[in-house]
Amino acid sequence: MADAKVIPFDDDRSRGAGQRPPRRRPTGPRRKGDAAKVAPVPGRRDRRAPGVEGTEPGAAPEVSASTEATDAPGAPGAPEGSDGTPGSRGSASAGTSVDRDGESSVPGGGGGGWDRRIAGGLAFLRRRLTGDYEVDEFGYDEELTDQVLMSLLRPIYEKYFRVEVKGIENVPGDGGALIVANHSGTLPWDGLMMQVAVHDHHPQERHLRLLAADLVFMLPVVNELARKAGHTLACAEDAEALLERGELVGVMPEGFKGIGKPFGERYKLQRFGRGGFVSTALRTGSPIVPCSIVGAEEIYPMVGNAKTLARVLGIPYFPLTPTFPWLGPLGMVPLPTKWTIQFGEPIPTDGYPPEAAEDPMLMFNLTDQVREQIQHTLYKLLVQRRSVFF
Repeated sequence: MADAKVIPFDDDRSRGAGQRPPRRRPTGPRRKGDAAKVAPVPGRRDRRAPGVEGTEPGAAPEVSASTEATDAPGAPGAPEGSDGTPGSRGSASAGTSVDRDGESSVPGGGGGGWDRRIAGGLAFLRRRLTGDYEVDEFGYDEELTDQVLMSLLRPIYEKYFRVEVKGIENVPGDGGALIVANHSGTLPWDGLMMQVAVHDHHPQERHLRLLAADLVFMLPVVNELARKAGHTLACAEDAEALLERGELVGVMPEGFKGIGKPFGERYKLQRFGRGGFVSTALRTGSPIVPCSIVGAEEIYPMVGNAKTLARVLGIPYFPLTPTFPWLGPLGMVPLPTKWTIQFGEPIPTDGYPPEAAEDPMLMFNLTDQVREQIQHTLYKLLVQRRSVFF
């Protein structure tokens, strides 16, 4: 049989190469290279990377018209994801990507990510049904908090209130610490948002254990949810036990006086009790981290208080806002204000002697120092704020 003449894609003379002798080849044009290069057998991979051997200096490797083994996904020497030319297909099949765990997924077709989520959800349900989960002596369920409660609060935190966090580096990475914050907003959304802020923004994803009033644990459904979320009764014994275990404890000393104050007194701190939180911090040697929250005051503008109705219902106050109770349940939807939470520099207490917790003058001075730092930060944040809602 006569030899078939091979016609290259581009003229070899443009590269200064001489006339190449005709060569028998089963299919398609051959690759560029010196004349002694052996043409690859169809279906066999050419294990030499382009430009390593048998390629003239400055010459770009040529891609053959037919699909060769070096163009196949996973071939040695092939660039990852694409062959380097515009509009070329990637190393994987069209429409297929590889995730971080090495599992391929097809866009719009689910993929390994959804499989893992479904498997994790089924495993979570199995543990809940069989009781294979841990709860501490205060009723805190860490798994339920992370998987369910935080997932429910996070959209409100990120999309509705659009919380901006500052000074998270002032929250200790380990060990016990007492976060002291202002309290406002008619309903205690500020405590929940502070809990999400610490968990989602702190490098160690620490959990904040809030101290709550007695009323929280008297309500049927709220009682169980508060315990599961890590809240406990606002008493010195529980606070000291948590701090000695190295937990991050949050307290709002204003109590009902702060959360139930009228709209005309917004961002004016009320009395910080008798300084019980300072005594607790001194006994455990835990640092005090002041925290200022802006944005919660306007979610339910409290223009009045039905005191008679509050006494009948056995609650500290009955708020009257522009929407509640006039719009019924719809009036309980908070206004979408823009929030800012700033954590101040911690105030150390480990340098004081053990008997300092019984010194009323020292407790008064530290309480006043924390209160003044929070109030000053509130004023500064209000000056920097462009709008209540933006």
